[in-house]
Amino acid sequence: MSIEVMKGWKKAVRVVLAAVVAMPLVAATGYADTIKVDPKLGSYKKVQGVSGNLNSIGSDTLNNLMALWSEGFRKAYPNVNIQVEGKGSSTAPPALIEGTAQIGPMSRPMKRQEIEAFEKKHGFKPTAIGVALDSLAVFVNKDNPIKSLSLPEVDAIFSQTRKGGHPENIATWGQVDLKGNWAQQPMSIYGRNSASGTYGFFKENALFKGDYKNTVKEQPGSASVVLSVTEDKNGIGYSGIGYKTSGVKAIALAEKTGGTPYAANYENVLAGKYPLGRMLYIYVAKAPNKPLPKNLEEFVKYVLSKEGQEIVVKDGYLPLPADVAAKQAKALK
Repeated sequence: MSIEVMKGWKKAVRVVLAAVVAMPLVAATGYADTIKVDPKLGSYKKVQGVSGNLNSIGSDTLNNLMALWSEGFRKAYPNVNIQVEGKGSSTAPPALIEGTAQIGPMSRPMKRQEIEAFEKKHGFKPTAIGVALDSLAVFVNKDNPIKSLSLPEVDAIFSQTRKGGHPENIATWGQVDLKGNWAQQPMSIYGRNSASGTYGFFKENALFKGDYKNTVKEQPGSASVVLSVTEDKNGIGYSGIGYKTSGVKAIALAEKTGGTPYAANYENVLAGKYPLGRMLYIYVAKAPNKPLPKNLEEFVKYVLSKEGQEIVVKDGYLPLPADVAAKQAKALK
């Protein structure tokens, strides 16, 4: 998958998934509608001769997913050992370059300089495989009555540069039309650190490539962001939807001032309406015209199978429709 394709994935998803946007959603529980995987996804078929060690280093957003996938894969192949470390997407490229990891989970596409560094070492580009969809959510405390924000407002809350064009800095809840006791309450802003792919994605898409405020309280992981907002009535923060708990709520977002806000749910991500929808990736070092090591190849096939995508749903993320999963699997050939 080229970097241009990765950057334009929203457009591609809208085109490829035109026929499946109306996939069945059943009764609501948790953060959104309970989701069923695409019935066209094939079940994983176990093969012989799979064993050995795999190391995964990268995204915190994908950390739980990697652990659950590894657990399921090892049930099929007890002789495979998978070590998972999630300290941020920026740790994946150097681990793949140096060979300390065979799997590099990332919640953003690799940057050009990361790809160039990999190619300089290996002589070929890394292979990106989309493994799940995510709605990067803006969370507030469950007791906060706010229902929606526009991206320019989000930018004015988190950014000191306000490249989204909002006319003033936003520092209190009254500035986003909350009334009564809320009006004068100052916002407590929580985010990730610069090693995080989520930090980079949010900066690129919600801050319009601007700079974070110095008052953003940086957290070591997505779970810490959500916990902070849970414990702080005036809190606001961002993370992947899979980290949502009962202590927070994900607010609807509008792309432009005065635009229609859309909830951070599966249907809106598939349709390209939710403005912070994204693909989640794992990167591997696949030499041209050569197969991956058997254990790694089968692990990726498992992730893209019906069983692997059911784990995506279990962890609170959004599964790939069959057409998209099949497209990702072609990267293995």
